[in-house]
Amino acid sequence: MNKLRIDDLDLRGKTVLMRVDFNVPQHDDGTVRDDTRIRAALKSINYVREQGGKLVLMSHLGRPGDPDKAANEAERAAIEKRNATLKMDPVADALRNLVGGNVMKLDACTGAEVEAAVAALQPGDIILLENTRFYKGEKKNDPKFAAQLAKLGDVYVSDAFGTVHRAHASTEGVTRHMKQSAAGFLVAREMAYFGQVLNNPERPLVALLGGSKVSDKITVIENLLNLVDTLMIGGAMLFTFLKAKGLEIGDSNLDEPGVDVAHKIMEMAEEKAVKLLLPVDVVVADAFDNNANIQTVKVSAIPAGWRGLDIGAESINMFCDEIKSARTVVWNGPVGVFEFENFAKGTRAIAETLAGSDVISIIGGGDTAAAVTQFGLADKMSHVSTGGGASLEMLEGKTLPGLAALTDKPGDGCCCCQGKDQ
Repeated sequence: MNKLRIDDLDLRGKTVLMRVDFNVPQHDDGTVRDDTRIRAALKSINYVREQGGKLVLMSHLGRPGDPDKAANEAERAAIEKRNATLKMDPVADALRNLVGGNVMKLDACTGAEVEAAVAALQPGDIILLENTRFYKGEKKNDPKFAAQLAKLGDVYVSDAFGTVHRAHASTEGVTRHMKQSAAGFLVAREMAYFGQVLNNPERPLVALLGGSKVSDKITVIENLLNLVDTLMIGGAMLFTFLKAKGLEIGDSNLDEPGVDVAHKIMEMAEEKAVKLLLPVDVVVADAFDNNANIQTVKVSAIPAGWRGLDIGAESINMFCDEIKSARTVVWNGPVGVFEFENFAKGTRAIAETLAGSDVISIIGGGDTAAAVTQFGLADKMSHVSTGGGASLEMLEGKTLPGLAALTDKPGDGCCCCQGKDQ
């Protein structure tokens, strides 16, 4: 995808309207519990300031409710109380600590006061707008709201990969009113890595998919079967494949609509000569609890009343050996309930194998990113995606509206990785 990057722009004296992903985990009092997503945007933020630009940042936070849809005054008050915890003030405090001050938080996204504050910005200054989802026009991609946002900047930069699969006013609509729209460093890096997997991967290319529902990932799997040399299946979706093979799965998670899908995937893998690896043993428990009774059994011998919560030692060795023979590994979805220490062994072993190898490791966002971070191995991976939904849609081969809307860069090749420091 040949799109402008932030370092293709002349930013001196310009006001940069940047979409960031500051949808961060919060404590009960609203303060930021994990600032990873804020730190992920710092490279682009600091670059604009170093180039003499002025910054207007916009982001959503959580899922605000609509008070106008309340059934009564009590419900309306409850919605408004919850929305108050989704204001961007704590995020501004966290950003201020990271950049050393110089961050002004506004209580709105549009209007005369906002425009006046933006007009008064000096090079290096930062404004953080209020939660974009407080405005109905955001998710509706309302042209009027998008145009009001566009008035706040000379150029637009997209650095919120976790939102580029959504056609919202601050991710897609705003670009229709800007002369130049470019990818920030974070988004450019995501485009480069996923573009490499989709277009020119180093082989052997191995994909490992976990998660719960096969039916939710059918398009991803179908597209991957046209790309990969080996597809490995773990996590709860494994049991749908086992059911499709006629095996009993006890009380393990079953995606009933996914059984036919699993049949289709196994047939497609055989037709395309893709190596399909399913675990041969699993760790089962008599309850969904870290302290439950556990045992390791063959996948053909899961006892009635027990549920699979991790892959077994033999499967771990099989998966890790496959990873060691690969050149590129795409991993989306843990292979067990890693949140419970007794069922984290499979996911941890795979993460450690990737961390200790020289393969190109691309980690999907969401739970997989959370797992490698929990194990302290995120910095050992080639790339940890910041967008679970966006990364899946990239792997599906879909066009992501927030990326397609960016300004095309003249010339051949991918601007995301030609001669640029990723």
